[in-house]
Amino acid sequence: MRDPSVLVITGTRKGIGRHLAEHYCGIGDVVVGCSREASEWGHPSYLHHCLDVREEADVKKMFLDVARRFGRLDGLINNAGVASMNHSLLTPLSTARNLVETNFLGTFLFCREAAKLMKRKSLGRIVNFASVATKLNLEGEAIYASTKAAVESLTRILARELAPYGITVNAVAPTPVQTDLIRAVPQEKIDALIARQAIRRFAEFRDVVNVVAAENLQVTEQSRVQCVPEQQETGLVT
Repeated sequence: MRDPSVLVITGTRKGIGRHLAEHYCGIGDVVVGCSREASEWGHPSYLHHCLDVREEADVKKMFLDVARRFGRLDGLINNAGVASMNHSLLTPLSTARNLVETNFLGTFLFCREAAKLMKRKSLGRIVNFASVATKLNLEGEAIYASTKAAVESLTRILARELAPYGITVNAVAPTPVQTDLIRAVPQEKIDALIARQAIRRFAEFRDVVNVVAAENLQVTEQSRVQCVPEQQETGLVT
């Protein structure tokens, strides 16, 4: 029987993040989650931090707590993100900054601090969330898609930089899932996007969990040899 893995998952109060946390707690792992508000659910193997992923000091405090409690970190899933549907000419700078700081810089901060902790044992898995909006060049999502393009680039480079330490870095880009993230997107745009998919339906939480789980966050000493210094882009097509 394997020892429980210690995982950090961002954006776990609801949506995809919550389902990921429930999945890993359900199979016996320890999950440390976070969101800007208190979590409405609990589990004996779940710890929650209230923080904003944009705030470096709070992110550092969270990882310090993980280090003190567990002495290690096996996996990180960067799920937290925000979206805004605006024409470029109508996008306020404040909105653009919020998207960049949350989606890109927040992802960077968590990757950096997680890798420092994973490096102690020369072993770890990081999964970042990208988006199909980047590849499809969706109108109205110029800033959002750009932040996710930045996440893709960050993922590729970190995969090379962290490979010598036994840490893999990959990205997943789910097709639309019925969460708050797409609530502001007009229905006709959602319909048009789904019509371009091979299987024309919304992705479900279980679809995303299956793809992320395939990244094998339950790391072991034997899995170290599987570290590949290249990003594997995993697009979720349902």
